[in-house]
Amino acid sequence: MKIFKLPDLGEGLPDAEIVEWLVAEGDEIKTDDPLVSMETAKAVVEVPSPYTGKVAKLYGQAGDVIETGKPLAGFEVEGEPAQDTPQASAPTEKPAENASRSDSGTVVGEMESSDRLVTESVATVGGVKVTPAVRALARKLKVNLTDVKASGKDGVVTRADVEEAARNPQPTESKATPKAAPVPAPTRVAQPVRQATPSGEWEQIRGTRRTMARIMSESQRQVVATSIMDDADIQAWTYGQDITVRLLRSLWAGARVEPGLNAWYDGEQNMRMLHKGMDVGMAVDTEDGLFVAALRNVHNSSAADIRGAINRLRQNVVNRSIPAEDLKDYTIMLSNFGVFAGRYATPIIAPPCVAIVAAGKLRNEVVPVLGGFEVHRVIPLSLTFDHRAVTGGEAARFLKAMLEDLALPE
Repeated sequence: MKIFKLPDLGEGLPDAEIVEWLVAEGDEIKTDDPLVSMETAKAVVEVPSPYTGKVAKLYGQAGDVIETGKPLAGFEVEGEPAQDTPQASAPTEKPAENASRSDSGTVVGEMESSDRLVTESVATVGGVKVTPAVRALARKLKVNLTDVKASGKDGVVTRADVEEAARNPQPTESKATPKAAPVPAPTRVAQPVRQATPSGEWEQIRGTRRTMARIMSESQRQVVATSIMDDADIQAWTYGQDITVRLLRSLWAGARVEPGLNAWYDGEQNMRMLHKGMDVGMAVDTEDGLFVAALRNVHNSSAADIRGAINRLRQNVVNRSIPAEDLKDYTIMLSNFGVFAGRYATPIIAPPCVAIVAAGKLRNEVVPVLGGFEVHRVIPLSLTFDHRAVTGGEAARFLKAMLEDLALPE
């Protein structure tokens, strides 16, 4: 039996969660046929079969978390010994065409197979056309896909269709059953008073929230975090300024003064890397948890380019279709929680970055001006930095440069 182990999903994640098996034990399958839907922090994707043969064993059920490099499925492949042994070295002789192929070590949408890329695709389940991500959402919301009215191209059920079905469930018809004879009410017996217990139920943290919890725990163990805070006076802004774009631009202004905050730090090797350009990890809050995706080349992009990149990033987050390369290798981080509430915060750094800036809720503030008082618009900023790699003075000068850039009219 050939053992297929869960490959690296191309994100540096140690595991992935089984959403749905697309085959059963005993099924015949061909190379590159959909095998299983797996969920990562990026998306729900279909992993293709690496072999042609019979599915002999499935290692896990829906909801199980499989570690990278651990068995995922076993196959009986023609010409291979029928024994339960892990896949080892490559065969010395070329196998029959389509009989088997070695594990490429990556998966959708990065898995190479027959010189083409396999990406998330539409499959037909019970006569319904749907993608793996939408199937997973339907399962989460307890929506029967056969009851959903499809609005997508070529009759594909979309995320919006499932959400609408969850908000407005259709009543199910049931056959009338004869009324049972009335049952006499039982005699009420006094019960001893019991102590109140919590009304909620424990649930397993999965998917994006599981990834978020792991990253936050790693940050707590690895980073010596310190925060400083101040207000950016934006009273001089001209009409129509884009707050997020201006915040991103001010990060680069800070890095030009203090490059040490646009950097990575390796605590084990006691080394740091100062970056010549800036890729900003934008924290995006969703119902499923927190995503941090990279905006590339912020240092040399126009305001229009940055706004376009922000819009694409948010749409990718909503659709759970973020490219794997956009979930890593950012050089500094930005969180804008001010669209909700709150002034200041102590945001969490994701290593190997050494700094993150969080913007709070814009407010009107009374400020002294030439012996009098005026009401100005201000944005509260919180800068958390890794004190192993950044001094307090460096952090203060970085923040000061941000404030000065944000004070400019445009």
